[in-house]
Amino acid sequence: MKKKFMSVLLAGAMLFSLAAGCAKKADSKKIGVAMPTKDLQRWNQDGDNMKKKLEAAGFTVDLQYASNDIPTQQNQIENMINGGCKVLVIASIDGDSLGTVLATAKEKNIPVIAYDRLIMNTDAVAYYATFDNYKVGTIQGEYIRDQLKLDSTDGPYNIEVFTGDPGDNNARFFYNGAVDVLKPYIEAGKLHVVSGKYDFETAATASWSTENAQTRMEAIISGNYSDGTKLDAVLCSNDSTALGVTNALEAAGWTAENMPIITGQDCDIANVKNMLAGKQSMSVFKDTRTLADQVVEMVKALMEGKTAPTNDNKTYDNGVKVVPSYLCTPVFADANNYKDILITSGYYKESDLA
Repeated sequence: MKKKFMSVLLAGAMLFSLAAGCAKKADSKKIGVAMPTKDLQRWNQDGDNMKKKLEAAGFTVDLQYASNDIPTQQNQIENMINGGCKVLVIASIDGDSLGTVLATAKEKNIPVIAYDRLIMNTDAVAYYATFDNYKVGTIQGEYIRDQLKLDSTDGPYNIEVFTGDPGDNNARFFYNGAVDVLKPYIEAGKLHVVSGKYDFETAATASWSTENAQTRMEAIISGNYSDGTKLDAVLCSNDSTALGVTNALEAAGWTAENMPIITGQDCDIANVKNMLAGKQSMSVFKDTRTLADQVVEMVKALMEGKTAPTNDNKTYDNGVKVVPSYLCTPVFADANNYKDILITSGYYKESDLA
């Protein structure tokens, strides 16, 4: 009986040891992925793509969304650090808010990849993976230039400007890319910002909020366009701001027949539907599958003790260091090319846009 009891104990100990070994092995490939919110379609897609592709590569993934609450994201990242994550992939809510918690990651030799939004004022960021954000703005500005035929007509044309959240470093790249295209026409008098709200700060949209953009557009309409003044274009840095602008214009009586040119970014389903209905002109497409693929390659390299692949080592200065970056290339979709860009590529199904 005693011998049987000892055998059971030994077998149990072996099973426990095996389970612990498996857990340790899994933990050794654990990657933390911190996303800002589930409130915007694109972050859900980014998180899902990242998780699927990292798991397919053999990693364990701790994916967290922070509901656009900075303390929540800080706590989630701290838990990832304490939970044994070996690499952190972080899309920050506010680029200046993570210095303290990431100092702990650096102390523990946990590499940090800033995902799509540069994390500012810390040397704990090893790499940055994003799209060419200046190019995003350039594409939007060029679209407005070409649609209004600014190089071959005299105008003047009326335009309004909606930028993004001041806490998102990308927002300034989007703005600068577009304004560098449009500013010569504004200075020449071909483009007129009727509201006068043209600089980044006065045109900013807190939290990239559709509601904030709608409220601001309603005020601009009331103060500048209620007398029938024509609005020819609205530069919107992304789809959530574009949606707010469109909502305000529709409520004020604009229809697809007289809607101004409206730019966007992300090709969210609601906005693609608006494009097909003639209520939004275009949206810059950033294929998050491409970005996820690149981040997986960066994670693999870091887990193997290698240098991660980059293609830009001079543009993105976070205030403490120039962060080595990989920039993916954006394109734009509109009603003319959306099938090739969004459907044929498998990003959406036709039924998604019905």
